[in-house]
Amino acid sequence: MSKIAFLGAGNLAAAMVDGLIAQGATAKSDLACFTASGHSARALAVRTGIVQATTLDELLDGADLLVVAFKPQHLAAADTRLAELTAGRLVISVLAGKRLATLARVFALARNLVRAMPNTPAAIGAAITPYCPLHPLTDTDAAAVAALLGAFGQHLPIGEEHMDAVTALSAGGPAFLFEFVAALRDAGIAANLPAEISARLSVETVLGAARLLARRGVDPETLRNQVTSPNGTTLAGLKKMEAGNFRATMRETILAAQARAAELSKDG
Repeated sequence: MSKIAFLGAGNLAAAMVDGLIAQGATAKSDLACFTASGHSARALAVRTGIVQATTLDELLDGADLLVVAFKPQHLAAADTRLAELTAGRLVISVLAGKRLATLARVFALARNLVRAMPNTPAAIGAAITPYCPLHPLTDTDAAAVAALLGAFGQHLPIGEEHMDAVTALSAGGPAFLFEFVAALRDAGIAANLPAEISARLSVETVLGAARLLARRGVDPETLRNQVTSPNGTTLAGLKKMEAGNFRATMRETILAAQARAAELSKDG
């Protein structure tokens, strides 16, 4: 894989860099990052050993692929030279809510644009990354996209009309799951478990259950029913979840995140 430039160095960019390094997909010397302030880029470069560029020109020198990973709301004020500087290059955006048509106005001379939405498990090669290109990918660019996104885990081509929903579900999903694990931990503590034991049980239970679900290849309701005995302890808990409208709460959570992604798209 040739030099990859990261415009932005926040949590998602850092997770992607970690994934690339962990998978041995490219040499650290072929990874570069840049931010306007320099602070987060410096921190990422120091921690990982990749190159910190001090200018956009330096960032893109020799790079065939640019990953755009700054805050979505900063796109409107992006450097006007980006169109010229990215001419003939493949640009992959991970900006939540920013549509290909909007990106095409900023990166007007790019060889092609790809909108992608990895999640933070990219840092350990366990991401799922939906993506969609502006134009059909050439074999060379398809291979580059697969190599980049494959270093983070799985990748899934989708229509752009679904990107706000996947931003809510798969990109936001880890945060919602982490909150669930925190709630499970706190509930265990309320049941008089020592904090460290409750925390470990919560993490390992969620991890094991997710692995079982992935390997069995059945719907979650089937596995739920296998755990649930008539008039048993699990059923008592499930009834409480139902009474609290757990599924409705999750549906509203995803729809709220989707609506926010749509708001971020309103600039075009």
